[in-house]
Amino acid sequence: CVQPSVPPVPNYKLSMSIPEWLQAIQTYMKMLQYNHTGTQFFEIRKTRPLSGLMETAKEMTRESLPIKCLEAVILGIYLTNGQPSVERFPISFKTHFSGNYFHHVVLGIYCNGRYGSLGMSRRSDLMDKPLTYRTLSDLVFEFEDSYKKYLHSVKKVKIGLYVPHEPHSFQPIEWKQLVLNVSKMMRTEVRKELEKFARDMRMKILKPSSAHSPMKERSRGKSLSPRRRQASPQRRACRRDKS
Repeated sequence: CVQPSVPPVPNYKLSMSIPEWLQAIQTYMKMLQYNHTGTQFFEIRKTRPLSGLMETAKEMTRESLPIKCLEAVILGIYLTNGQPSVERFPISFKTHFSGNYFHHVVLGIYCNGRYGSLGMSRRSDLMDKPLTYRTLSDLVFEFEDSYKKYLHSVKKVKIGLYVPHEPHSFQPIEWKQLVLNVSKMMRTEVRKELEKFARDMRMKILKPSSAHSPMKERSRGKSLSPRRRQASPQRRACRRDKS
């Protein structure tokens, strides 16, 4: 029987511009294809340290199996590591359509004063966006407009922090530093919040939300020692399902 061809993992060449490099990464993800099977091939726990998630990304490149949106974010981070001019951060959407809620995530990209994204979706306009958007809100509104074509109304947008370029980091990804209930806000308000957040991100003055709210953690009766992360598997599952 014929072995399915394994797409080659893209390699950055010095002759490439950053937009060309991002395009090569997105093309590679599209060659892996979107996973329509209903079975997730790679387990991704959002609370895992970055180093563990990067191991999963390596596995994705070895296995060459179809992926969904969350795996694409992890793979996008893995493939853009070592490009310090490229900042990466998660953008999550909660939408409503026909009585049901849906969750989606893409990898936001910031480089040279422009925003774009990498990702995977069943819909071609809900994944990668070119590195041409002048502001974070322009990028987010572009996704919102794309959702409207499919009669999905965006309820919430969550923006995470820049992901460190250190692949061995024990820090988990900060997935939702800013949460906007966009369905209850005017676009002008949303833009104002997103631009303030984007400015703070560029100035690197934001810290993971868990780092600057010790009172809140204590009030819930939890110790602040590193061992706090050892949540039971059941608790972890609950936390994951809440996204």
